Amino acid sequence: MDIDYPKLLIVEDEKRTRSGLVMALAEDYEVYEASDVLTAINILENEPIDIVLADIRLGKESGFDILTKVKELPVPPLCIFMTAYGSVENAVEAIKKGAYDYITKPVDLEKLEIVLKRAYRSRKVEVENLQLKRQLNLKYGLEKMIGSSQVMKEVFEKIKQVALSKATVLIEGESGTGKELAAHAIHQLSPRRNFPFVVVHCAALSPQLLESELFGHEKGAFTGAIERRIGRFEEACRGTIFLDEIGEIDLPTQVKLLRVLGEKSIQRVGSNKIIPVDVRVIAATNRNLEKMVEEGKFREDLFFRLNVVRITMPPLRERKEDIPLLIQAFLEEFALENGKKIDGLSPEAQKILLEYDWPGNVRELRMAIEHGVVLCQGKKIYPKDLPERVRALKATTTSSFSTENTDCFNLKEAEKRLILDALKFCHGKKTLAAKKLGISRKTLQRKMKQFQLLDIDCHNA
Repeated sequence: MDIDYPKLLIVEDEKRTRSGLVMALAEDYEVYEASDVLTAINILENEPIDIVLADIRLGKESGFDILTKVKELPVPPLCIFMTAYGSVENAVEAIKKGAYDYITKPVDLEKLEIVLKRAYRSRKVEVENLQLKRQLNLKYGLEKMIGSSQVMKEVFEKIKQVALSKATVLIEGESGTGKELAAHAIHQLSPRRNFPFVVVHCAALSPQLLESELFGHEKGAFTGAIERRIGRFEEACRGTIFLDEIGEIDLPTQVKLLRVLGEKSIQRVGSNKIIPVDVRVIAATNRNLEKMVEEGKFREDLFFRLNVVRITMPPLRERKEDIPLLIQAFLEEFALENGKKIDGLSPEAQKILLEYDWPGNVRELRMAIEHGVVLCQGKKIYPKDLPERVRALKATTTSSFSTENTDCFNLKEAEKRLILDALKFCHGKKTLAAKKLGISRKTLQRKMKQFQLLDIDCHNA
């Protein structure tokens, strides 16, 4: 039976020292060796190394460069540094930067073997924990969507069923509930997964630009059309097109979209040529399309074409049992992104997140965790690290599209505060704030105008 030896990378520029270490450790480890940083990084990128044993000084190079690369790997190996007795302060600095341990030169082989065995035990625990988390994601998630609540299990099941069909899908739900993630999951689970998934944010473009964006245009079709452009429907050939905020498109564009859905063909702006398209359409909205049909703002025939299968994304306040899973996923994401080691949340911070009503839904929770990770000064997130609105506001909003909205004022106030906090967090940069909120810059500007926020000092909001 084959024995699975731990994989050890030795990085040492002195050949005699490196060869001696390789000879001494080859019996218990699968040993790789490198004399410089570039060779070490190449090995790390191509082999699943468990432990790196590196000299801090590699000629004119530094072992710290290896530590930086290690942190970028999906499953980082543990780093142990070797240093001369008189340079222990460098090794202490390495520990602060994330190294597992250090050992002084000349190397005591008995002590080194003890340190390596202890490191490998820690490594095995880390890998097992990572595998467990992946298993939990498989059990409690679907294509980056996370949830173990009954309502999310039903959403996952519906996505799996509709993915295998050719049906047009309408995804409805409040802002921030994960409608684009649901659309992407449908695409990824469908026979079209190897072809493009094209996203169009309908509210971000004027009617003329939206028509050109969707269907393309010929050179000279309008002022500024200096060359032919392929539209998003052609770009999505054999794949999926996701039309977000479908309720924002004007009536003339709705007529042309209806023709595409019925005839499976398009015409570029400025052309009479009919171009067949094989594209699956998924649309999403946070508005009540049925009410818009009654008001004459949305075509009834287009609504029925889009509404072949409807998936409703539940607001986060209706699936609070999923919050701990979401917190863990976002913690890992932002801790890695910001190079921090965070164990979790204090009980007080956890209580606040569980009691808050999340008017901005999963998107707002994600932003709150990012805020906490950025401001956290230790290994745990405390209430002081959370956004002020989460600590102070206990919203009691209801769905804006499914029932009569008796708490309209509270919902608007919560949305206004969320926009203010995003602008403050992004130092008034609207493009970045819109990205954090998951909306287009145009939608953000429209909301700012609605809430009379255009003239405020965003830096002191």
